[in-house]
Amino acid sequence: MKKLAIIAALEDELQPLVKSGWTKTGDRSWTGHIGGVPAIAIAGGMGAAAATKAAVQALEFSPDALISYGWAGALTCAVKPGAVCMANEIVDVTTGEHYPTASRDGFRILTLNHVALANEKRALAGEHKSVVAEMEAAAVARVAAKNGLTFYCMKGISDGYTDKLPDFNKFMTPDGQLNMGGLVFYAALRPAYWPALLRLGRQSKAAATGLAAELDRFVAAHQKEIAVI
Repeated sequence: MKKLAIIAALEDELQPLVKSGWTKTGDRSWTGHIGGVPAIAIAGGMGAAAATKAAVQALEFSPDALISYGWAGALTCAVKPGAVCMANEIVDVTTGEHYPTASRDGFRILTLNHVALANEKRALAGEHKSVVAEMEAAAVARVAAKNGLTFYCMKGISDGYTDKLPDFNKFMTPDGQLNMGGLVFYAALRPAYWPALLRLGRQSKAAATGLAAELDRFVAAHQKEIAVI
Protein backbone atom coordinates (compact mmCIF):
# COMPACT_ATOMS: atom_id res chain seq x y z
CA MET A 1 0.00 0.00 0.00
CA LYS A 2 1.36 3.39 -0.98
CA LYS A 3 -1.28 5.82 0.31
CA LEU A 4 -4.41 5.57 2.42
CA ALA A 5 -7.46 7.85 2.73
CA ILE A 6 -9.60 7.71 5.87
CA ILE A 7 -13.10 9.14 5.60
CA ALA A 8 -14.94 9.94 8.83
CA ALA A 9 -17.98 12.06 9.58
CA LEU A 10 -17.01 14.13 12.63
CA GLU A 11 -13.74 15.55 13.91
CA ASP A 12 -14.08 13.84 17.28
CA GLU A 13 -13.99 10.45 15.55
CA LEU A 14 -10.51 11.28 14.23
CA GLN A 15 -8.97 13.11 17.18
CA PRO A 16 -7.17 10.13 18.79
CA LEU A 17 -5.72 9.25 15.38
CA VAL A 18 -4.50 12.69 14.29
CA LYS A 19 -3.61 14.31 17.62
CA SER A 20 0.09 13.45 17.38
CA GLY A 21 2.39 13.72 14.37
CA TRP A 22 -0.30 14.76 11.87
CA THR A 23 -0.58 18.08 10.03
CA LYS A 24 -3.87 19.88 9.65
CA THR A 25 -4.29 20.66 5.94
CA GLY A 26 -7.80 22.07 5.87
CA ASP A 27 -10.84 22.90 7.96
CA ARG A 28 -11.46 19.23 8.76
CA SER A 29 -8.58 17.35 7.12
CA TRP A 30 -5.16 16.10 8.19
CA THR A 31 -2.18 14.31 6.64
CA GLY A 32 0.21 11.98 8.41
CA HIS A 33 1.47 8.41 8.48
CA ILE A 34 0.10 5.12 9.80
CA GLY A 35 2.78 2.48 10.19
CA GLY A 36 4.94 4.39 7.73
CA VAL A 37 2.13 4.62 5.15
CA PRO A 38 1.21 8.17 4.05
CA ALA A 39 -2.41 8.91 4.86
CA ILE A 40 -5.04 11.61 4.67
CA ALA A 41 -7.93 11.79 7.13
CA ILE A 42 -11.04 13.84 6.41
CA ALA A 43 -14.03 14.53 8.65
CA GLY A 44 -16.48 15.24 5.88
CA GLY A 45 -19.77 15.25 7.76
CA MET A 46 -22.67 12.89 8.39
CA GLY A 47 -24.66 11.26 5.60
CA ALA A 48 -24.14 10.16 2.03
CA ALA A 49 -23.72 13.56 0.40
CA ALA A 50 -21.06 14.68 2.86
CA ALA A 51 -19.23 11.34 2.70
CA THR A 52 -19.24 11.37 -1.10
CA LYS A 53 -17.81 14.88 -1.17
CA ALA A 54 -15.08 13.91 1.32
CA ALA A 55 -14.18 10.74 -0.58
CA VAL A 56 -13.93 12.63 -3.87
CA GLN A 57 -11.76 15.25 -2.12
CA ALA A 58 -9.50 12.44 -0.89
CA LEU A 59 -8.87 11.31 -4.48
CA GLU A 60 -6.62 14.35 -4.89
CA PHE A 61 -4.23 12.59 -2.47
CA SER A 62 -4.01 9.66 -4.98
CA PRO A 63 -4.77 6.95 -2.39
CA ASP A 64 -4.64 3.23 -3.10
CA ALA A 65 -7.38 2.50 -0.57
CA LEU A 66 -10.34 4.26 1.03
CA ILE A 67 -11.43 3.45 4.58
CA SER A 68 -14.85 4.43 5.91
CA TYR A 69 -14.06 5.13 9.55
CA GLY A 70 -15.86 6.38 12.63
CA TRP A 71 -18.78 5.73 14.93
CA ALA A 72 -21.69 3.38 14.41
CA GLY A 73 -24.62 2.16 16.45
CA ALA A 74 -25.32 -1.36 17.69
CA LEU A 75 -28.52 -2.93 16.39
CA THR A 76 -28.40 -5.88 18.77
CA CYS A 77 -26.62 -6.98 21.92
CA ALA A 78 -24.12 -8.91 19.76
CA VAL A 79 -21.79 -5.89 19.73
CA LYS A 80 -21.03 -3.71 22.72
CA PRO A 81 -20.26 0.02 22.98
CA GLY A 82 -16.55 0.73 22.65
CA ALA A 83 -15.94 -2.28 20.41
CA VAL A 84 -14.28 -1.87 17.01
CA CYS A 85 -15.86 -3.72 14.07
CA MET A 86 -14.51 -4.43 10.61
CA ALA A 87 -17.05 -4.83 7.83
CA ASN A 88 -16.94 -7.51 5.16
CA GLU A 89 -20.02 -6.10 3.39
CA ILE A 90 -21.91 -2.81 3.31
CA VAL A 91 -25.62 -2.71 2.55
CA ASP A 92 -27.14 0.59 1.45
CA VAL A 93 -30.62 0.25 2.93
CA THR A 94 -31.95 3.16 0.87
CA THR A 95 -30.91 1.81 -2.55
CA GLY A 96 -30.58 -1.91 -1.82
CA GLU A 97 -27.00 -1.96 -3.12
CA HIS A 98 -24.42 -4.30 -1.59
CA TYR A 99 -20.72 -3.46 -1.48
CA PRO A 100 -18.13 -6.06 -0.45
CA THR A 101 -15.05 -4.80 1.37
CA ALA A 102 -11.52 -6.14 1.04
CA SER A 103 -11.76 -7.67 4.52
CA ARG A 104 -12.04 -11.46 4.68
CA ASP A 105 -13.64 -11.26 8.12
CA GLY A 106 -16.08 -8.89 9.71
CA PHE A 107 -19.72 -7.90 9.92
CA ARG A 108 -22.36 -6.85 7.46
CA ILE A 109 -22.85 -3.16 8.23
CA LEU A 110 -25.90 -1.16 7.21
CA THR A 111 -25.77 2.35 5.80
CA LEU A 112 -28.93 4.31 6.59
CA ASN A 113 -30.04 7.77 5.47
CA HIS A 114 -30.60 8.77 9.10
CA VAL A 115 -29.36 8.01 12.61
CA ALA A 116 -31.05 4.77 13.69
CA LEU A 117 -33.63 5.22 16.44
CA ALA A 118 -33.94 2.78 19.31
CA ASN A 119 -37.41 1.67 18.26
CA GLU A 120 -36.30 0.61 14.77
CA LYS A 121 -33.08 -1.23 15.57
CA ARG A 122 -34.63 -4.67 16.12
CA ALA A 123 -36.47 -4.57 12.79
CA LEU A 124 -33.37 -3.43 10.90
CA ALA A 125 -31.29 -6.20 12.43
CA GLY A 126 -33.83 -8.87 11.57
CA GLU A 127 -34.57 -7.73 8.03
CA HIS A 128 -30.96 -7.23 6.96
CA LYS A 129 -29.15 -9.76 9.16
CA SER A 130 -26.85 -7.10 10.54
CA VAL A 131 -25.78 -5.92 13.98
CA VAL A 132 -24.32 -2.47 13.13
CA ALA A 133 -25.68 0.65 11.39
CA GLU A 134 -24.15 3.96 10.31
CA MET A 135 -24.63 6.62 7.62
CA GLU A 136 -21.57 6.97 5.36
CA ALA A 137 -19.91 3.68 4.38
CA ALA A 138 -21.95 2.96 1.24
CA ALA A 139 -21.12 6.38 -0.20
CA VAL A 140 -17.40 5.83 0.37
CA ALA A 141 -17.65 2.32 -1.09
CA ARG A 142 -19.36 3.74 -4.17
CA VAL A 143 -16.51 6.21 -4.78
CA ALA A 144 -13.93 3.47 -4.22
CA ALA A 145 -15.65 1.13 -6.70
CA LYS A 146 -16.00 3.86 -9.33
CA ASN A 147 -12.29 4.64 -9.10
CA GLY A 148 -10.95 1.09 -8.80
CA LEU A 149 -9.68 1.55 -5.23
CA THR A 150 -9.49 -0.96 -2.40
CA PHE A 151 -12.23 -0.35 0.16
CA TYR A 152 -12.33 -1.08 3.87
CA CYS A 153 -14.76 -0.13 6.61
CA MET A 154 -13.84 0.13 10.29
CA LYS A 155 -16.39 1.33 12.84
CA GLY A 156 -16.35 1.92 16.59
CA ILE A 157 -19.58 1.30 18.48
CA SER A 158 -20.71 4.51 20.16
CA ASP A 159 -24.20 3.57 21.33
CA GLY A 160 -25.72 0.35 22.55
CA TYR A 161 -28.78 -1.48 21.37
CA THR A 162 -31.01 -0.27 24.21
CA ASP A 163 -29.67 3.28 24.67
CA LYS A 164 -32.55 5.76 24.62
CA LEU A 165 -31.07 8.87 23.04
CA PRO A 166 -32.55 12.04 21.53
CA ASP A 167 -33.34 11.99 17.83
CA PHE A 168 -30.02 13.28 16.49
CA ASN A 169 -31.54 13.63 13.01
CA LYS A 170 -33.26 16.82 14.18
CA PHE A 171 -29.89 18.42 14.84
CA MET A 172 -28.02 17.65 11.62
CA THR A 173 -27.01 20.69 9.60
CA PRO A 174 -27.26 20.76 5.78
CA ASP A 175 -23.50 20.10 5.49
CA GLY A 176 -23.69 17.00 7.69
CA GLN A 177 -22.45 18.51 10.94
CA LEU A 178 -24.12 18.20 14.32
CA ASN A 179 -25.73 21.32 15.79
CA MET A 180 -24.34 20.77 19.27
CA GLY A 181 -25.82 23.97 20.68
CA GLY A 182 -29.30 22.94 19.65
CA LEU A 183 -28.81 19.39 20.92
CA VAL A 184 -27.48 20.53 24.29
CA PHE A 185 -30.37 22.98 24.77
CA TYR A 186 -32.91 20.31 23.83
CA ALA A 187 -31.38 17.71 26.15
CA ALA A 188 -30.97 20.16 29.03
CA LEU A 189 -34.74 20.44 29.26
CA ARG A 190 -35.22 16.66 29.23
CA PRO A 191 -33.41 15.03 32.17
CA ALA A 192 -34.56 11.56 31.10
CA TYR A 193 -31.88 11.67 28.39
CA TRP A 194 -29.01 12.69 30.67
CA PRO A 195 -27.79 9.22 31.76
CA ALA A 196 -27.79 7.90 28.19
CA LEU A 197 -25.99 11.00 26.89
CA LEU A 198 -23.32 10.72 29.55
CA ARG A 199 -22.81 7.08 28.59
CA LEU A 200 -22.67 8.07 24.94
CA GLY A 201 -19.87 10.52 25.67
CA ARG A 202 -17.78 7.90 27.44
CA GLN A 203 -18.55 5.20 24.87
CA SER A 204 -17.80 7.45 21.91
CA LYS A 205 -14.44 8.45 23.37
CA ALA A 206 -13.55 4.80 24.00
CA ALA A 207 -14.65 3.85 20.48
CA ALA A 208 -12.56 6.61 18.87
CA THR A 209 -9.50 5.61 20.89
CA GLY A 210 -10.02 1.96 19.99
CA LEU A 211 -10.41 2.81 16.31
CA ALA A 212 -7.07 4.62 16.20
CA ALA A 213 -5.27 1.73 17.88
CA GLU A 214 -6.96 -0.88 15.69
CA LEU A 215 -6.21 1.01 12.48
CA ASP A 216 -2.54 1.17 13.41
CA ARG A 217 -2.51 -2.59 14.09
CA PHE A 218 -4.46 -3.34 10.94
CA VAL A 219 -2.15 -1.41 8.63
CA ALA A 220 0.93 -2.95 10.23
CA ALA A 221 -0.46 -6.48 9.89
CA HIS A 222 -1.87 -6.16 6.37
CA GLN A 223 0.47 -3.88 4.44
CA LYS A 224 1.65 -6.55 2.02
CA GLU A 225 -1.81 -8.01 1.61
CA ILE A 226 -3.38 -4.62 0.98
CA ALA A 227 -0.73 -3.64 -1.53
CA VAL A 228 -1.56 -6.45 -3.94
CA ILE A 229 -5.37 -6.23 -3.83
